[in-house]
Amino acid sequence: MICSHTVAERIGAAVDGAWSAPHDHGCGQIGADRDQTQRTFVGVGANPNVTGTVVVGLGCETIQSDDVAAELRARGVPVRRTTIQEAGGTEACFEEGVSAAEELRSGAVADERADMALEDLTVGIVASDLRPSSLERADPLVGAVVEELVETGVSVVVGATDRVLPHENAVRADLATDDAREGMAALVERARSEPPRVTSARSRATETEYEQVAALWGRLPVRDVLRYADPATHEGGVALMDAPSSFAEAATGLVAAGAQVLIHVTADGIPTGHPVAPVLKVTGDDDTYSALAQDIDIHAGRTSPAELLEELVAVLNGAPTCAETHGVTTFGITRAGPSM
Repeated sequence: MICSHTVAERIGAAVDGAWSAPHDHGCGQIGADRDQTQRTFVGVGANPNVTGTVVVGLGCETIQSDDVAAELRARGVPVRRTTIQEAGGTEACFEEGVSAAEELRSGAVADERADMALEDLTVGIVASDLRPSSLERADPLVGAVVEELVETGVSVVVGATDRVLPHENAVRADLATDDAREGMAALVERARSEPPRVTSARSRATETEYEQVAALWGRLPVRDVLRYADPATHEGGVALMDAPSSFAEAATGLVAAGAQVLIHVTADGIPTGHPVAPVLKVTGDDDTYSALAQDIDIHAGRTSPAELLEELVAVLNGAPTCAETHGVTTFGITRAGPSM
């Protein structure tokens, strides 16, 4: 959290195979905002890509490290915790954290690969914009792959708030379960009770036909509508998440839901990945790809659905994405309200 993330970064850098998720909140948060941040911490720590988690705190935050560790432990995650105040200072906490991370690593099979079936997979979809190149090229390509994945039993979660709120009635027609209908009602209620958030993506969605907006997930039936960072429990099919179009925030919410790999549609060529899950970058913009070919994995105008699916499977088998090759990551949690 804000008072301890520098120590967490040092621990992550000191232990082979470890990474840190530095965050600038977790103190002074109240109500739904506090609950959402803690829910996200727990979901990220419990992601299937994670072997074990060390929770690092100062000791007096609103969100306490022992509470986060207890929730992780209840979900079966190997977890250790340390705080600067209990350890006896910054350096003592660093040393304690390094020892804990190394203990978790030595007790795990971190270097062994595990086989898994596609139907056990959860894929997250992030789209940062609704620019013409995305709507006409990238979104339909990703939607076609989503259809293929769902047909094999894969669970797909789409960060979609900016897309669905302007098309509330059309989305309701695609909801396939009671869970989805209840989740959509809750999403709309939250949006109405909060200050309006006007983003470029939401503005463009208002001006775009729903068929184009929903092409990102192949306009498949929606089996669930999740709060931000809620675990994805639907077995196969598409779920929508109450997550913004901002990449860092949407990616973290999807990782907290359990996504093991992310597909990111970006007309601007946002190059950053996520510390927990590999991110396949897809653009439909010729100029963006020409300028950032080493940062973009897929040019939607030159790639078939079969080729994108093949690339996705390669990443699942260990092939590095562009963001992984460059070691560029970002971590953010969306806010539900002001801090005190």
